[in-house]
Amino acid sequence: MSSHANRRSLFDGKIVRRAFFDAFAKLSPRLMMKNPVMFVVEIGSALTTILLIADFATHKTGLRFNLQITLWLWFTVLFANFAEAMAEGRGKAQADALRQAKSETTAYRIIKGEVHEIPSSQLRVDDVVRVTAGQMIPGDGEVIEGVASVDESAITGESAPVIREAGGDRSAVTGGTRVLSDVITVRITSNPGETFLDRMIALVEGAERQKTPNEIALNILLAGLTIIFLLAVVTLQPFAVYSGAQQTIFVLISLLVCLIPTTIGGLLSAIGIAGMDRLVQHNVLATSGRAVEAAGDINTLLLDKTGTITIGNRQASEFVAAPGIDERTLADAAQLSSLSDETPEGRSIVVLAKEKYNLRGRELAHLNAEFVPFSAITRMSGIEVDGRSIRKGAVDAIASYLQQHGSGLPTEVRASVEKIARSGGTPLVVAENGCALGVIHLKDVVKGGMRERFDQLRAMGIRTVMITGDNPLTAAAIAREAGVDDFLAEAKPKDKMDLIKREQADGKLVAMTGDGTNDAPALAQADVGVAMNSGTQAAKEAGNMVDLDSNPTKLIEVVAIGKQLLMTRGALTTFSIANDVAKYFAIIPAMFAGVFPVLNALNVMHLHNAESAVLSAVIFNALIIVGLIPLALRGVSYRPMSAAALLRRNLLVYGLGGIIVPFIGIKAIDMAITALHLA
Repeated sequence: MSSHANRRSLFDGKIVRRAFFDAFAKLSPRLMMKNPVMFVVEIGSALTTILLIADFATHKTGLRFNLQITLWLWFTVLFANFAEAMAEGRGKAQADALRQAKSETTAYRIIKGEVHEIPSSQLRVDDVVRVTAGQMIPGDGEVIEGVASVDESAITGESAPVIREAGGDRSAVTGGTRVLSDVITVRITSNPGETFLDRMIALVEGAERQKTPNEIALNILLAGLTIIFLLAVVTLQPFAVYSGAQQTIFVLISLLVCLIPTTIGGLLSAIGIAGMDRLVQHNVLATSGRAVEAAGDINTLLLDKTGTITIGNRQASEFVAAPGIDERTLADAAQLSSLSDETPEGRSIVVLAKEKYNLRGRELAHLNAEFVPFSAITRMSGIEVDGRSIRKGAVDAIASYLQQHGSGLPTEVRASVEKIARSGGTPLVVAENGCALGVIHLKDVVKGGMRERFDQLRAMGIRTVMITGDNPLTAAAIAREAGVDDFLAEAKPKDKMDLIKREQADGKLVAMTGDGTNDAPALAQADVGVAMNSGTQAAKEAGNMVDLDSNPTKLIEVVAIGKQLLMTRGALTTFSIANDVAKYFAIIPAMFAGVFPVLNALNVMHLHNAESAVLSAVIFNALIIVGLIPLALRGVSYRPMSAAALLRRNLLVYGLGGIIVPFIGIKAIDMAITALHLA
């Protein structure tokens, strides 16, 4: 997603203009039927329009009042459509930006070793193509040969290129991105029209948005309330006739529209669309609104340690020498064994020895130094130089090496190893000529602010679990430092699955992140599975969200956005139901006070007359939808708190506010229309 689209202002001129015309297009009854509350308002508006035309033809009295009622009823429908169109408009603007990246490109398909030039639209699943520097990748696929730097700015908005290579968890490539260097061979994994970019466009545009279970349940509730009030208004007319206070259809429809929950009915769809849009602004794509909603109800959050909770690159922090060994001697041997080690850990050992003991890297070519590379079998590396045989590696690997040379790890060294492990560090033992020199302490650095973020999640009732392949001692230390609630050490893919299933069996919703093919089963099992865009195609297919920035900590923002969506929907529902109270006090006295003067006691707002009371309530009912559009699109301000505290806040701010604001608003409108002689 382009960063420009993400920064688009809430009321961008282009979006507003498009939404204005879309509001009229949405008047189609076929579309309006999807929103039962506003469909009833549209039927009422159409009915008053027909009656108004008939009144004009017969020159009946009260035309000015009836005209104003009819216009404001139509405005109510249009304002609700405008709210939904505004929410959709932001997605359409982002989709337009994505379409610029989607264009017909040339593909170089390989068949039996020969390269054939064809349009990308002719590619099918399992076709193999070659992409060289400067060319666009013609479709989604997996790199099966080669390594290249790829510009994915058209998708992520980030200008920094990424590396894509065969094998591992960084082999997935996306159609519409550009190769900057080298040559890669790609196996296509999607047919035209089914690419990741196509799905992104459909998702951000809202074309495939399905209502979430909670949204459907709320729609049913609103439809039920609408039917109840419809029956109440219909049965009110016989009572009015019997009392000698027969009401016009215009007044009865006005009463119905003001009493049914039009505020939340008009904004409900916009709230759901805006929730997904806020995810898109964070460069996260949700395959459905259900995933966003589930994020708001999460009970358990699974996070990988490396790269999520910790920075990911372990750094050498100290040298712990064995008894009788000078610390400088240990640092010298550790640095020599790390000179050919290009890993972050290896470079940090060289730097620490230089900074602490002023030991600088030496030119070893003339000494005929022989480096011993790291091996997954031996789990150690080293150097043979000037009669010195130095080895550096895992504790048990060095212990076996020393045993082969008739030696062993001193008790003091083992104690140092255990102390480092308990502190959350990783111990590497250094040996020279069959003798243990000491231990290098590699520290996994916890990211700044993680403890505070986990405290926030805990305040929301979310339990955090750290997943790591480290031993239990190291995992426990990191868990304490980071502030997570629990951890799973020495975790394998099956262990992740089993943990998710156990949590779900207890009735909890679980979220997790992943990027590898081995994460796919757990991502599919989790209620909210956030796959990294840099990961494999299998991971992206398994998750119900994709993080385009490939930032594992984004899961915390996803949960916050889900919470905000639920809070916004709940707050505006509370406000909508509460503000019916004021409209009741405005319209009911106006309808019957002439026959039953005692009802004047209910005219607490002291509205000017019956016409101004009804008209003021109808106008407020329409304008409040416009006034709440920014809140529906931005979302209610989010703060971590318990469900009980959230309920109290909603009742105080939006419940009490929903009663007070209409009283003030209707009175102000009544004063204005009286001054303008509109009623």
